[in-house]
Amino acid sequence: MLFVPTKLKYKKYQKGKFFNTVKSRSSIFRLKFGCVGLKAITFGKLNVKHLLTFKKTVGKILKKKGRFLLTIFPNTPITKKPIEVRMGKGKGAVDHWIFKVNPGILLCEIDVDSNFLGLAIKALKLIQMRLPILTKIVFY
Repeated sequence: MLFVPTKLKYKKYQKGKFFNTVKSRSSIFRLKFGCVGLKAITFGKLNVKHLLTFKKTVGKILKKKGRFLLTIFPNTPITKKPIEVRMGKGKGAVDHWIFKVNPGILLCEIDVDSNFLGLAIKALKLIQMRLPILTKIVFY
């Protein structure tokens, strides 16, 4: 399965709350790899389906004119119990994985030649429409 962590200390974690603790690590907020990127403005959760949408959308638009880097990875497991199971009897099995998004985190980067910058912006705008959080396009 794609986008599932392989080595974890525990199988199941508590979901926890959103704390904006990443302000001290300013390297997360700057473009390193590409010339155009997508930055989160609001809190939210992105699951594996959203990240696969990232890859498909950029692949359809850019083709081989540029390189795409996804800078996030879903590392928080979400558990669910089966339907019609009574209370108790422990925590449910892992259902899916999410990534907790804080404002200011760079979600993806695209590296293209200056001739194809319009294509990269078009791809990022299509991604913006498909995401459940507010984002903005940032340039180098």
